[in-house]
Amino acid sequence: MIDIEQELAKAVRHFWKTRKAQQERQGRSSGRKDAGSRGAVTGGKHADGFVRLIAAIVRDAGLPAATIHVEEKLSRTLPGYFRPTKEWDVVVVSGEDLVAAVEVKSQVGSFGNNFNNRVEEALGNATDFWTAYREGIFAPSRRPWLGYLFMLEEHPASLRATKRISLKPFGVDEAFQELSYAGRYEKVCLRLVRERFYDAACFFTSSAQEGLRGHYRQPCEELSIRNFAISLHAHVAAWVRLK
Repeated sequence: MIDIEQELAKAVRHFWKTRKAQQERQGRSSGRKDAGSRGAVTGGKHADGFVRLIAAIVRDAGLPAATIHVEEKLSRTLPGYFRPTKEWDVVVVSGEDLVAAVEVKSQVGSFGNNFNNRVEEALGNATDFWTAYREGIFAPSRRPWLGYLFMLEEHPASLRATKRISLKPFGVDEAFQELSYAGRYEKVCLRLVRERFYDAACFFTSSAQEGLRGHYRQPCEELSIRNFAISLHAHVAAWVRLK
């Protein structure tokens, strides 16, 4: 298989360089920068490196006549069950078969404001996807592969312990108490995989400064890019043999 760690480093570097360029470009055009990092968020394209990496894993597995949709919005849109459609970041089809779908997400700043939203999205997307599959909406496809890739900004605010939560009359899961946002995201990704909402998840962190050199950290082996890539590669390779 391709050197997955090296390719992820390239994707991380692309992410941070693209965000930086978009912020600077936005500042030059308007005479002032958007509040916070909005200039980079509204620019888009910063996650393209992650998307291309996932596509490279699929191609490396040798699926002939496969179409890997990563650019055109309509071709990355699949039917749902609780909603008409959902746009995914990567969709892999072979003939009339849905082979795989992957959601790519990142979080830079605003950790407290966006954590619950990210969790709700991940759960909702997976629930809708697998219900659609169960109800035969993707027929005649065999069981597809569903993946989730998430990068969190490594920052003092994402690494420090959170305040203890006190609720009455019900207590909060102790697994989340005083856990940093990085720890919370790791916990969520593990549970998403272990509860079989996703076949594999990849979680890693990177800082804005070190990320420009392609540096990232993987706090959990089960959520590593290598584990993610091997799972996807094996699924696609098995699909090749079945075809």
